[in-house]
Amino acid sequence: MPRLITVITAVHAPGAGFLPEAHRSLAEQVLPDGWEWQWVVQEDGETDGVSPYLPDDGRVSFGQGRAGRAGMARTLGLSRAEGEFVKVLDADDRLTPGALARDIRALTEGAAWATSRALDLLPDGTTEGFDSDPEEGPIERGAVLDFWKAHGFRAQVHPATLCVRRDLLLALGGWMALPASEDTGLLLALNAVARGWFTAEPGLLYRKWPGQVTAAAAHRDEAERSARMGVVRERAEALALTGWEYRAPAG
Repeated sequence: MPRLITVITAVHAPGAGFLPEAHRSLAEQVLPDGWEWQWVVQEDGETDGVSPYLPDDGRVSFGQGRAGRAGMARTLGLSRAEGEFVKVLDADDRLTPGALARDIRALTEGAAWATSRALDLLPDGTTEGFDSDPEEGPIERGAVLDFWKAHGFRAQVHPATLCVRRDLLLALGGWMALPASEDTGLLLALNAVARGWFTAEPGLLYRKWPGQVTAAAAHRDEAERSARMGVVRERAEALALTGWEYRAPAG
């Protein structure tokens, strides 16, 4: 029986038009021998605006639920995830060639979770990188939280590139129930209990466009941001204090 990696995509109706591009980037992935992918698409809401953009592909599982932001949609979608590994792909982003194969390699070689370099995809089609990417290799426990606190709540690696073992994702309760930063919160929690891996080769084209939820979140008031950052930090620190360390099974 083939091994499976599940790609989870949360989508709200205004961004559904990008789904065909996301699917194309997924369909073009070349996986290691013995591996297949499943695409779980979960609408953040219950409209008629998403399903018309879904491909006719038996590997796609579509679900809907009450609107509650991306974190809730992804966690609801997790109920249909059949893969041993779970990869995040936002509806308006695209995987680069080989991204899934590199994640599979990292996790089968002992990492509990993995991230990769992301490139901003600008409206004119050009791309732009970041100047803070670490070197390729293992990310030790606590390193992401230390960087985040030292650099104004900016993550060292991009949470939109995350791939994680499903059992660990479930053990931590999925994504945080926050209106934004729910993916950063999960990333910091993962790093508190398990060693990760960073791949220097770009794995994601992160689309910049006026309607993206992340752009809107940047304009929210400071009180909400302070609350989000506080609970994200305290969760990661509390997990570290438990002393629990997740050890990934071999292979």
